[in-house]
Amino acid sequence: MSAAPGALLAVVRGPAGLGLADGERAWAVPAAGPAAAARVLADLERERSPRWVWWSAREVLGPLAGHGGRDDRPPHLARAWDVAAVHRLVAGGGDDGPAAARAVACGLAPSAAPSPGQLDLGGDGGVPDGDGDDPVRPDGHLRPEWVDGSWADTPGRAARWAAAALGTAGLQRERLVATAGEHAVVTAWSESAAAVLAVELEASGVPFDVAAARRAVEAVVGPLPEDEAGAARSRAARDAPLQRLLGPGPTGAPVDLRSPAQVLDALARAGLDLPDTRSWRLERLAEEPGAPAVLRSLVAWRQAERLAVAHGPRWLAEHVAGGRLRAAWSASDGGAGRMTASAGVHSIPRELRDAVRAEPGHLLVRADLGQVEPRVLAVVSGDPALARDAAEDDLYAPVAARLRVARDVAKVAVLAAMYGQTSGAAGATMAAMERSYPRAVAMLVDAARRGAAGEDVRTAGGRLVRVPAVEEVPVEAGPAALERYRARLAGRGRFARNAVVQGSAAELFKAWAATVRARLAADGSGAVVLCLHDELLLHVREEDADAVAAGVVADLGTSAARWCRAVGGPPVRFTADVAVVDRWSRAKG
Repeated sequence: MSAAPGALLAVVRGPAGLGLADGERAWAVPAAGPAAAARVLADLERERSPRWVWWSAREVLGPLAGHGGRDDRPPHLARAWDVAAVHRLVAGGGDDGPAAARAVACGLAPSAAPSPGQLDLGGDGGVPDGDGDDPVRPDGHLRPEWVDGSWADTPGRAARWAAAALGTAGLQRERLVATAGEHAVVTAWSESAAAVLAVELEASGVPFDVAAARRAVEAVVGPLPEDEAGAARSRAARDAPLQRLLGPGPTGAPVDLRSPAQVLDALARAGLDLPDTRSWRLERLAEEPGAPAVLRSLVAWRQAERLAVAHGPRWLAEHVAGGRLRAAWSASDGGAGRMTASAGVHSIPRELRDAVRAEPGHLLVRADLGQVEPRVLAVVSGDPALARDAAEDDLYAPVAARLRVARDVAKVAVLAAMYGQTSGAAGATMAAMERSYPRAVAMLVDAARRGAAGEDVRTAGGRLVRVPAVEEVPVEAGPAALERYRARLAGRGRFARNAVVQGSAAELFKAWAATVRARLAADGSGAVVLCLHDELLLHVREEDADAVAAGVVADLGTSAARWCRAVGGPPVRFTADVAVVDRWSRAKG
């Protein structure tokens, strides 16, 4: 008799095949090579439609990239419980190996997990070490030799390792419900889906036109060098105009433009007394009417330098292959839980977005969540006034009416409340924010208080967010040291107040991304190729693009309503700006 759809089925992949466990039995299936393993998984997906359990999606699906009949991606597996991803949800931080995940699920200290070669001298009251063929010790910890890979020695051990993953998933669920509530199980499902999506993003890459990228960079920095000597000449040519404007340094040598201290001193000699050379400060000053030429030149030089160094020939050679920009993806960072990627994918400069182009016969569908964090704040705080204001396309318009300020001031006030800014125009409107949105502000203030006190916080979906430690400073350390200490405590509070909103927004985003992924897999119309904080980029067949765009909006409504119910918040309207384009840059215009 076949298992019910959605029943748990654990899998591990070893050199000779797959280890499987479903709660009633554990068994092994021969599958030599990734193609054979992919076929077995696809067959089981079709026959049983399970919720897959694995220690890590990357370990199981990563090696199967290109063997799923879907371009470079692994086989599509619809539902999962990813032990590593759920551990990050339960425990916070980034240590998500099997030993740590099992220990935390059992209520044990990960630091107490045995290490390879460690002698067991019966320190726990003479409790025997148990059966070495069981991956779990009597004390609940995993055996270190199993964690280190001995589970793959035989098919039988692989099956038992799968059973251990299944058992760990059950313990994780119990612990998650006990510490964060039943709704956190829904978060665990979407986090697990995001872990699978991360593997798929890594395998497929972003459609990328290298020739267009080179043209974009050369338009700013000039011809790209092909060797180190050429790179040195290019740097010198790039530096010379700005160095002439700044003049020589105190020793008569040209200013080292890559030294913030030397640049700051040179600006002071030019009559510009600045506290630092942070990009946001320089860019803002350079945009002011009558800004000095040296300031505008410095901003332009930095733009060219960033493109030449971070996105020049070396970057293209290392990260673009087969017409795709490729990066390593993670389903969550070690903080509030946002998806992350290497290779600078999350900060592709505006000039290079023209190189992200759909392949022949395809188009890009870009969907960007609108004003997502204030809307999330309305849900997680349960503030009725903010929830009502979120019904508008532009949430800041009704906020401005309530606060009796201009829209731009209202936007600053809302963002300042979430980020803990209390000075300037933001501070002047805080009292009005407290009167108009008392529940929202009270929740943020409470999170900041707990963060400043060193207490960890949780997102609406149940993620534990670790608040960084701050070493206490004694009174006798002096006023300056105490001031720095108080500033660090305040910074910790700001981190916490933003994390409860930003982390909850990340959970909503991943729930939406998982829903979109499922839709695309069902009709074969395309794939998610980029997750950029609040933005999805899809690569789809040209004839399906308009239908996919409409589906993305419908999926947002479905996943947002489900998420609001799961976290116990009021129904809040979420919006997305959706565009169908042939290149990413045209969506951003």
